[in-house]
Amino acid sequence: MGRDVAALRAAMTGGAEDVASVAARTTPTVLARAQRLPVLPALESLVPGGGLRRGSTLSVDGSAATSLALAAAAGPSRDGAWVAAVGFPSLGLLAAAELGIALERLVLVAEPEPLLPGERADAAAWPSVVAALVDAFEVVLVHASHPVRAADGRRLVARTRERGAVLVQVGGSAPTGARWPEGADVALTVVDAAWEGLGEGHGHLRARRVTVEAGGRREAARPRRAELWLPSVDGTVEEVLPEPVPLRASRGSEIA
Repeated sequence: MGRDVAALRAAMTGGAEDVASVAARTTPTVLARAQRLPVLPALESLVPGGGLRRGSTLSVDGSAATSLALAAAAGPSRDGAWVAAVGFPSLGLLAAAELGIALERLVLVAEPEPLLPGERADAAAWPSVVAALVDAFEVVLVHASHPVRAADGRRLVARTRERGAVLVQVGGSAPTGARWPEGADVALTVVDAAWEGLGEGHGHLRARRVTVEAGGRREAARPRRAELWLPSVDGTVEEVLPEPVPLRASRGSEIA
């Protein structure tokens, strides 16, 4: 599959038809696989069934949206899934690896070039490129730099469901300034984030503590909430554990 992925990357410059032809050779087989892709233990409480359902959409928003999206893809990646990311020009590969992404199964794809200088990325070619990636990869991370047309959004969701992939919509899914026409099956939002490690004008950033709220449709409708280290001191994602309460000895147990 390594040669096919390399061909897919090369085909991105040749148009959507070339991408689709490569996708036909790299389509994942899901019949013998579980219907949910595993997630990292720290994220299990945020998603229904403790995993990402094949054929579903996931939206990730907030100040740490890209890191959270990578963390969501890290579980499937560790389990052997191929991951594609489109529209992330400054994605940090070291950070992705520390979060658990297997770089040998990660393909980065640039947005289609604009038709004319000064225009946004080619909105007409964009849905075809994303659809081809959905055909070829089990997890597709997408950052749209423009509003997604309702018809394109519906087709991509239908394609995702048909192929048994997971489409991760990063940024732009909130009610204000939404880029996707409708809500995802599961929605994760970073509502609070703070770095730790800095003192009064000195020190180094060591870890970021975030609060994540989860919701969605159908089985994901019940609100969920978790506090995470994203990243933790060692660059991974971990659940914030409650601080232990010190035990106080009762007077009767004191030794005279």
